[in-house]
Amino acid sequence: MTETIKIGDMVIVVTRKDVKNVHLSVHPPQGHITLVAPTETRLDVARAYAISKLAWIQDQRAKLEAQARETQRKFIERESHYLWGRRYLLSVQESDTKPSVELSHRTITLTTRPGSDLAKRAEVMHEWHKSLLHTVVPELISKWEVRLGVKVSEYFLQRMKTKWGGCNHREGNIRLNTELVKKPKDLLEYVIVHEMIHLLEPKHSERFIELLDRHYSAWREARVELNELPLAAENWKR
Repeated sequence: MTETIKIGDMVIVVTRKDVKNVHLSVHPPQGHITLVAPTETRLDVARAYAISKLAWIQDQRAKLEAQARETQRKFIERESHYLWGRRYLLSVQESDTKPSVELSHRTITLTTRPGSDLAKRAEVMHEWHKSLLHTVVPELISKWEVRLGVKVSEYFLQRMKTKWGGCNHREGNIRLNTELVKKPKDLLEYVIVHEMIHLLEPKHSERFIELLDRHYSAWREARVELNELPLAAENWKR
């Protein structure tokens, strides 16, 4: 069951689950707040806990506010783009041929048909991003299938607004946010491991945390980096 707590101008979404401890989180990019509490926790107890953490909540929100953001991409000449945690300069070429994307040392070259609009350019780049992920994801899944003793029936790549990944433990498949192509590869691996562990433990329970600690001990650091790594457009100088 989900309820909300309002403290001043803050709205906190409270969810009760089969966990031993309270977990309070401030989520990027807008700083929305969630509190996961043990099943029998009263709402007034959850509220008191949140109040005791107000300074921490405000500090986390301030960090998110100050964090650099990637502005809306226009897919124009000399625009900065990210790939596996590195910044690249975009070069745009028009040609009456099939649209394509090529990567060189510090440049991503986008070739589109003359007069192509922003939506078309964005779609070409998105398909390229998916192709890059498809070259990396299967190997990582195979690696962790052996380590975790699980089998992924299928994986899907898609745009996601609020999550980096998802798992349908009944069907045995996982979903990955295509934005992960912009992050360092070790963070993609963390998300894959996170979702694959859900095949062993569907909930974010204490057992789930224990499994993460056992198999991917640096997960807390990876989670922080994943959620706080700046992705801001910058002026490039060659």
